[in-house]
Amino acid sequence: MGLRINDTIPDLTVTTDKGDISLHDWVGDSWAVIFSHPKDFTPVCTTEFGAVAQLADEWAKRNTKVLGVSVDGVEDHVKWKADIEKVANAKAEFAIVADEGLEVAKAFDMLPAEYVLPDGRTPADSATVRSVFIIGPDKQVKLMMTYPMTVGRNFAEIIRALDGLQMSAKGVATPANWEVGQDVIVPPAVSTEDAQAKFGDVTTVLPYLRTVKAPG
Repeated sequence: MGLRINDTIPDLTVTTDKGDISLHDWVGDSWAVIFSHPKDFTPVCTTEFGAVAQLADEWAKRNTKVLGVSVDGVEDHVKWKADIEKVANAKAEFAIVADEGLEVAKAFDMLPAEYVLPDGRTPADSATVRSVFIIGPDKQVKLMMTYPMTVGRNFAEIIRALDGLQMSAKGVATPANWEVGQDVIVPPAVSTEDAQAKFGDVTTVLPYLRTVKAPG
């Protein structure tokens, strides 16, 4: 059985282009985004990793660490980062895991457990390794996304989802297309009286849909 939302991530010790790290120690008291891709020196993923590099200040604002994962080795990662930085015009300061043995890909259910990469593989051989995991400070999976080979990931949406998760940690929920500063939803399990005491004025749209101003 692979990881599911609210599962604790495995505390793997992994090799990266910045040295070995323990995943739990690396997350620490922060939020974390783990994003993976099927092969270095591929066009879509180069633009994606560039987007992550450009968002360094946004991750920092949200107390969030980012970690790339690739099934290629450290030497390739170091060389590839030069291309990423050229495309992004930004430093790629985040580490990239060298998951050559597929330990992370299997533990996070990105590939079947029995999967073996063939010699002379192409990106298609590890195509399902195009996933995003948002991890909370409690080391639990809060969100998972998996994309096909041909569609670049929308990191503005990943930032938006991260904002929503951090907001929901305050005891509320967020509606469709929610952005920071907009009203949020009172969970059905919370009474209107308790919501008023905790969050202030409650607007009842439907008996089961109540909104309040986003807590600070």
